[in-house]
Amino acid sequence: MTAMTTDTLLHALETCDMLIIDGLHAFDFSLDEQDQLHIECMNGRTLERWRFTPAQMQAATFDPALNHWVIASDSGLHHLECVEAVSGHDDEDDEQ
Repeated sequence: MTAMTTDTLLHALETCDMLIIDGLHAFDFSLDEQDQLHIECMNGRTLERWRFTPAQMQAATFDPALNHWVIASDSGLHHLECVEAVSGHDDEDDEQ
């Protein structure tokens, strides 16, 4: 599920399990003591890292047509989608 247009990015981050940033799936994201958002993910063999300040998160806008947030950093604009992770359960009986 993706954040709704009335949500803030901070609220959307609190309720999601995974991020898609610039097309890359990131499970490793957190807010530090200064409320800065840190995101890490692997892009092939390269570790990609992003950091966003509270002011940058506050200024982020939601694009309902594309269903993602647009957030600016010192390196440019980024597209951030907040999603809930889907997990599978192995509830099959071993008896067949």
